[in-house]
Amino acid sequence: MSEDTAFSFKRLLLGKPIPSSLAHHERLSRVTGLAVLSSDALSSVAYATDFILATLVVAGVAAFSYAIPISLVIATLLAVVAFSYRQTIHAYPTGGGAYIVAKENIGATAGLVAAASLLVDYTLTVSVSISAGVLAITSAFPKTDVYRIEMCLAFLALLMLGNLRGIRESGRIFAIPTYFFVFSISALILAGFYRYLTGGVVPVTVPLPPNAGHARLTTFLLLTAFANGCTAMTGVEAVSNGVPAFRPPEAKNAAATLVTMAVLAIGMFVGITVLAHAYRVVPSSVESGVSQLGRAIFGGQTILYYLLQAGTTLILVLAANTAYADFPRLASIVARDRYLPRQFMNQGDRLAFSNGILVLSLFAAVLIIAFRGDTQLLLPLYMIGVFISFTLSQAGMVIHWRRTREPGWKTSAAINGFGAVVTGIVLVIVAVTKTLEGAWIVLLLIPLIVLLFNATRRHYDHVASQLTLRGYAPQTRVHNTVLMPIGGLQRAVIEALRYAETLSDDVRAVYVDIDPRATEQIRRDWESWGGRVRLIVLPSPYRSVMEPLLDYIRSVERERPDDYVTVILPEFVPARWWQHLLHNQSALLIKGALLFRPNTVVTSVPVHLAL
Repeated sequence: MSEDTAFSFKRLLLGKPIPSSLAHHERLSRVTGLAVLSSDALSSVAYATDFILATLVVAGVAAFSYAIPISLVIATLLAVVAFSYRQTIHAYPTGGGAYIVAKENIGATAGLVAAASLLVDYTLTVSVSISAGVLAITSAFPKTDVYRIEMCLAFLALLMLGNLRGIRESGRIFAIPTYFFVFSISALILAGFYRYLTGGVVPVTVPLPPNAGHARLTTFLLLTAFANGCTAMTGVEAVSNGVPAFRPPEAKNAAATLVTMAVLAIGMFVGITVLAHAYRVVPSSVESGVSQLGRAIFGGQTILYYLLQAGTTLILVLAANTAYADFPRLASIVARDRYLPRQFMNQGDRLAFSNGILVLSLFAAVLIIAFRGDTQLLLPLYMIGVFISFTLSQAGMVIHWRRTREPGWKTSAAINGFGAVVTGIVLVIVAVTKTLEGAWIVLLLIPLIVLLFNATRRHYDHVASQLTLRGYAPQTRVHNTVLMPIGGLQRAVIEALRYAETLSDDVRAVYVDIDPRATEQIRRDWESWGGRVRLIVLPSPYRSVMEPLLDYIRSVERERPDDYVTVILPEFVPARWWQHLLHNQSALLIKGALLFRPNTVVTSVPVHLAL
């Protein structure tokens, strides 16, 4: 057994999440770690500037001059958050997700709020990233825009099937689109600044949206633009969550990767924003700002332009796949703590959390269809969960440093405290500016999910309290009454009768009389085939089968309240699956009716039919 295999097996036995890269025995270097864990954060620069400009355009093109100072504030904030998470990496070298940090340091409720926020955020990450990736395609090939929803769902299905099959992040494979995107955007920025410095800037010519210039430039509008631009910060926490996936020394390599990611993200985000202002880019739901810059700088029909769009599509789809690793893993951790159904802990034969993958795909598909694959319509829902998890994680780290009092803890607490204050302020701004645009849905959804968490935990605790062996004295049962509903006499019934006779000396065949002639035939045949089993014929004046049967079972239960009642159901199994549709399912109905009755055992005796 290799070292990585042993590591994964040990974590599985301890109930800890297995990093997706370890799931196929690969530890990440800084280079591959940047590709695998930073794709979400790096891909955000492809649409963050668009969201700033789309907000400011309602005040007119002149308001675009505020885009650059807004981007600089966001870049500073991104640096603060990245540096704060660098502290988390060293404090939690086994992985410091917001759920774990908040739960251990603030309390269970705070952890559940962080978990709910992250699950919502991961779902929106899939929807927004895929929608933005498809926008890159439709920007290059406008005629394909009519198939936007279909393309989004096709990418979603591809990611779902790939993850169900156990395809995990391969550092070498996933490094290709990440670095291709970084090089493409870098080439775009360098070429754009060269033209700007040499006086070769030719502004793009695109029609203004209908709402352009219809509003005044207010403080609230600037705050809204700032909140929308904060999408550039999504994915920053991914590196701190995946520290164990790095090669030793894990914390050092993860911290270096986080710094590199922050530098690249800040450089690309600010560079794109400056060029968007210089080239007078006006992004829309039809064409992205990066596409407009590519056409202006590289030319609309050149290979460089199409390579830029291809790189943008690949990185955005890769960012969606990152959520496919994080959502099921977080759901499994929450389920391990009994706040989600245990099915989320189940792993398929490819070591994939299949139920989490399916649930994520379903909710992402609903969002894509409901919002028609439009990133600008999905935007108002996006940032609430991100900054709730940011704020709780950083606040939890302050409490962690105060409790552990490690060397230099005051400095570390001050860094995380500053990060918590900053992200908390941004959270308030995002909540206030986006509530009327649709963010109220997320603000309502997160408390509902927390209530669902607590209801699930109460259920599991209640079940455990009733199943515990502590103080349990088993009740002595000395008798078993066996009942077997029959609808006639045939081979399956006779086989079940012989089985029933081995269980008890009190076996009763129960027949409901809905046809007097058939009942008389049953009585005559019973003398030959019934054996030691008593035949009980129940009258049914209204030709109902279930009610007389259930009434009789209840009367037997009252007759022997401290004993077992076993109901034997003879069933025949057709040779072909579709042949089940040709037969009634009375046994299934009886099982359902008796499922919730205490002291009643239901047993099927199958007879398999040949071809």
